[in-house]
Amino acid sequence: MDDARLHDEDARVAALRRLDVLDSAAESPFEKIVTLIRTVLAVPIATVTLVDRDRQWFKAERGINCRQTPRAISFCTHTIQQREPLIIADAQADPRFAASPLVVGPPHVRSYAGIPLRTPEGYNVGALCAMDTVVRQFTAAEIAILGNFANIVSDELELRMIAQVDHLTGALTRRGFVEQAEREIARSCRYGRSSTLVMLDLDHFKAVNDTYGHPIGDQVLQRVAEVVGVTLRPSDVLGRLGGEEFALLLPETNGDEAMVVAERLRGAIADHPIALTDGRMLPVSASFGVAALGPDIASFPVWLQRADTMLYAAKAGGRNCVRLAPA
Repeated sequence: MDDARLHDEDARVAALRRLDVLDSAAESPFEKIVTLIRTVLAVPIATVTLVDRDRQWFKAERGINCRQTPRAISFCTHTIQQREPLIIADAQADPRFAASPLVVGPPHVRSYAGIPLRTPEGYNVGALCAMDTVVRQFTAAEIAILGNFANIVSDELELRMIAQVDHLTGALTRRGFVEQAEREIARSCRYGRSSTLVMLDLDHFKAVNDTYGHPIGDQVLQRVAEVVGVTLRPSDVLGRLGGEEFALLLPETNGDEAMVVAERLRGAIADHPIALTDGRMLPVSASFGVAALGPDIASFPVWLQRADTMLYAAKAGGRNCVRLAPA
């Protein structure tokens, strides 16, 4: 990582925000890691710390008993400013930390070892930390162990971002879907296999929200995701790209086969209206654009644009229909 990325705070914070992890609930992989660190290194305090612009927030902690502290008093704000681990044998003897409330008061940190948590782009977004309440010289072996755990944490953060699920529909988020699609492009090109992208957009969805309210709109989105989910194969991928727009990734499927899938989904969605509180049924329909992966498609944006063009054609053609991009 070059020095520019060490000191570009705006870009670093942007990288942290892309992880979409701040203020999230406790998650087992991170909880297990801090528990293991406390056991393996025999320390009373261990944290997975993410450094925001003005605070440090603990994704997981043992021995701190709070979720965040001001960044100004943190050890980790110093850790993220360097490439190497930050090791403090005696915080009371270090002028940077001697007066810190974390040192002079609970949890009475006296020694500290922190490993930067680095994103694939090279930004330090936080630190994995082991802390003791006594003066301590962390050995090279202990620092290496902590470094290995830090690599696991960084991998977990990246996987969390890639595989993040849309909370409303259970579909992949746009970021997660794009990652899957890019992998599918690479796989298909490597092995010469078929793959097809399907875009679907709910018809007149704005009118649904405006007329019946967003709770009914949410029910429509959930119903569509359910209908699609029970129809697809285990290898197929559903993503919510934004609003009422979804995308399907169909590996090992050519354009004609994908048309059959899209037509089946179109009919299934139309067959599942939403029941309103007054007993009426709200009809639901969707338009589809289908684009097979061809040799002239080298990136996901190109593939998406081709499917989106067909989706627009389906909308222009009267909605509740499917259009296939020419080979």
